[in-house]
Amino acid sequence: MLHMRVISPVEHTEAVRDLLLGEPGAAHVTVLPGIALKPPGDVVEADVTRESVDAVLGALCELGVDRSGGVTLEAIDTTLSKAADAAEEAAPGDPADAVIWDELVARTGEESRLSVSFQAFLTIACLLAAIGVVTDSAVTVVGAMVLGPEFGPLAAIAVGAVLRRGDLVRRGAMALAVGFPLAMLITALAAVALDVTGLLSTTTLDNVGQVDFIYKVGPFSFIVALLAGAAGMLALTSAKSASLVGVFISVTTVPAAAFASTALVEGRYAQAGGSALQLLVNLVGIVVAAIAVLIVSRRTGMSEGRLRWLSAR
Repeated sequence: MLHMRVISPVEHTEAVRDLLLGEPGAAHVTVLPGIALKPPGDVVEADVTRESVDAVLGALCELGVDRSGGVTLEAIDTTLSKAADAAEEAAPGDPADAVIWDELVARTGEESRLSVSFQAFLTIACLLAAIGVVTDSAVTVVGAMVLGPEFGPLAAIAVGAVLRRGDLVRRGAMALAVGFPLAMLITALAAVALDVTGLLSTTTLDNVGQVDFIYKVGPFSFIVALLAGAAGMLALTSAKSASLVGVFISVTTVPAAAFASTALVEGRYAQAGGSALQLLVNLVGIVVAAIAVLIVSRRTGMSEGRLRWLSAR
């Protein structure tokens, strides 16, 4: 369950209270008159099952509470209550399958920002992948896959496309359009430095049997990208973020970007082109699959009114 705190203007408090009291998936409803100071109003609290949260948020936004007051959500780790158990039983569906769209928008929006930390993680991941290629170390390449932060912008593009949010699409596209070229440029400079010091030569790339999947594009490249994109979005929407680690291991975006830079420096144009194509195939496949998952989730749990409200935010 999640703990919901609503700061409600006095004129809306009765409607908010009745909404939560009438929600089968809500328990422990509490009204604290006159407690809120900024913005001023009453505080209404309740514990709400995950599968009921999105509908309740939609109703609160229709009342205008998000504009004149505020709503916060907090995950509850442990609840010992018969009332809470009854609410879980009464709420339709399964908590693991419930999508809280506001949470998804906020999370993907935050993780898709072109920030210093995003660029640093992406660049370090590319450098690690380049070292993995040079040393023919699949373990190092997998580590780079896990470290790469690129799924955030890809998820934002998918969410923005489904919810008709151009701001999310632009933010995610900007992070990828700037982040990858900059990381690849730095990786190419690192490859030049390795070449000068004798740690890298064109013959080094002749013996990369363990990591040749990076530049060899085939039907399974797109299939793996589709599966990874679907799994990644399911992990985000079902709040099972721990599953994302497995998804990242399946994605060949960062290694492909790193190999393209390294192979280009060494004049291995065929391998560089294959790596660039691998990168493109994975990016497209992830977004397509993520969009498909969200479309199914939207059709099974979102009204048109709720979609219009989320699109207008």
